[in-house]
Formats: sequence, C-alpha cells, structure tokens
Amino acid sequence: MWFQAKPGCARSRRRALPIGGLDSAQVDSRPLLPNNSSMPAVIETEGLTKDYPVGFWLAKKRRAVDGLTLAVESGEIFGFLGPNGAGKTTTIKLLVGLTFPTAGTARILSRPVSDVRMHRDIGYLPEQPYFYDYLTAEELLDYFARFFDFTGADRRARITAVLKSVGLDTAHKIQLRKYSKGMLQRVGLAQAILHDPQVVILDEPMAGLDPLGRREVRDIILELRRRGRTVLFSTHILSDAETLCDRVGVIVGGKLRGIGSPGEIVSIKTQGVEIVFEMAGSTGTLPETLLASMTRTGSRCRIEVPEEELYAALDALRGVRARVLSVAQIKPSLEDFFLDLVAADRAQAAAVEVSGK
Repeated sequence: MWFQAKPGCARSRRRALPIGGLDSAQVDSRPLLPNNSSMPAVIETEGLTKDYPVGFWLAKKRRAVDGLTLAVESGEIFGFLGPNGAGKTTTIKLLVGLTFPTAGTARILSRPVSDVRMHRDIGYLPEQPYFYDYLTAEELLDYFARFFDFTGADRRARITAVLKSVGLDTAHKIQLRKYSKGMLQRVGLAQAILHDPQVVILDEPMAGLDPLGRREVRDIILELRRRGRTVLFSTHILSDAETLCDRVGVIVGGKLRGIGSPGEIVSIKTQGVEIVFEMAGSTGTLPETLLASMTRTGSRCRIEVPEEELYAALDALRGVRARVLSVAQIKPSLEDFFLDLVAADRAQAAAVEVSGK
C-alpha cells in the first residue's frame, strides 16, 4: 500500500514511501572502475582535499582527505570503508556542505555541493546525531518534515511509515532523552529518509545497534536500492559492507587505496584449501606434511594445503580411512585486505615519524 501526496503539494511528484515498512592486490595502483552508464554519476569528487590547521599557533597543516577522486553511480549501494581517523567523516561533511574543501570539487546529482537546491534531494545521517531531548520521535520528525512542502496529512502518513520501518512505531510518544543509543540511531535514520530523497548519505549507520537493529537497517538500505535510490554509507564493520555493497572504496590515511566490488577488490586468487575430516583411530598414521598443518577440535580435524596438493591429501586421508566432511577454498576477505592496508599505513607513518620528515 502506498500513500500519495495531494495534487496541490509541490512534492507530489516524488515517489512515496510504503506504509508498514520499507519493503592485497595492487593497492595504490588500482584504477577506478569505468563509468559504463550513459547518465552522469550521482556523486562525483575530483581531487577532493581537506587540510586542517594544527599545532602551536595553528601553523602546521594536517591533511584529512588527500586528492579523493571517485564516482558513485545511480541506484547503487556504495560502502566507504576505513579505520577511525581515515577521513570518512570529513569526506561526508565535504559532500553535504558542513565543511569546505581546501582543493578539488564535489558534485551531487550533477550540481556542485555548494548549490543549496541539491540538499532537498539528499538525506543525511551524521555519525553522532544530536536531537532535542524533550521532543518525542513523532514531534522531531514532524519538525523536520516542515522543511518540505508537505501537508499535515502527508506529514502524519510519512512519519507513521518511517517510524514503523525503523522499528519505533511503539515508542513514538516517548521523549528522546529516554531513548538508548541504538534507538536514537534509528530516529536519525528515520529523519534521513523521511522526505524520500534520491540520495541517502549515512555516516556509520550501524553504530550502537544490536544485531536486530543492524538487520533492520540493512533491510532498509536494500529496500532503498530496490526503489532506485542511491546510498553511500561509511562503516568499519566489514561484514556489513560485504553483505550490502555493490562497490566499496577503501580509504586509509586520507587516500583512496582501492575501489570496486568486494570480490574484485580482494581478487579471486585462492590462498589454499581447507579439509575438515574425522578419524576413527589415531591421526599419527597421517603423513608428516599433513600433521604439520592440522588442528583438532573435539572429533573434527582441519588441515590446510595448497590447491595443487588437494588430491594427494585426499588420497592420504582415504588411505587411513578418514571421513572427509568438507573441502573449501580459502580466499582472502575484505577484512584481510583492509587490515593489510591499515598495517602498511601505520608502518609508513612510523617510518616518517622516526625520520622526522
């Protein structure tokens, strides 16, 4: 079921929200993926750079974002990954106009981010949202809805829909000062999608949520994509990025270090094969090469072998009458790629500090 804006409303051309819930590979040299769409990218940055003054008399500069160039296509979920302090939040603040770049440009919906008209078509959830403590969730959303040309009936319908979609329909009359961190995060997400924006930008949307809350937020993000909306969200929860994202960009030390789908960014090269098996007798009859890599948990044993040695290992297990339970390739994960980048960046930063450069 869909609710419709009244014909006299200036926002009636927008698609409405449904009631009842929103249905280590070549790191630095990795090229950006080409734009295969005939339409311009929804979010574009070129050489985006931000320096902050630091130190005594603010005489020095610290570069938070360094020459960021990327493009987010229409209708995709783009994950912006990086450790704390990598430049994710600074980049998002540059995109939504909360701070200004030292160099470079950024555009959303083919308009420069300095164009105020663009902000009617984006939704934004900051990393640490702050709301008026003595308002209820319903009152807060009504306040935000008044920034748009909605009638009173439209506001009430939209507020009911988004509160249900984020799981707060039974707590809409409670003052926000009585909400938990996770509940406040849900209110923030509700205000970000309240006006049905074309582009939704979320800074750490899973922060403070329990497993159920994270599942609900994931469902909302997937529903936004299904309805043709573009979502950019930052996170350091890598499992969420692998589950949700069409593409991810990894930023470390203010620089974009890799961009592509989660599978592309870590490549498909296997690191070996894991064999899980059970043995009725002692494992001492196995060849030494297999015993060296074996771990045992209860009655189950695990060994890791290079891919080219798989069949020899299976023959050896068959020879001692082992019961093979599973054979699986060991592939690098997005977490492996991410941790390698962070470790390399920290080692480089330490080297620079020691050299005094």
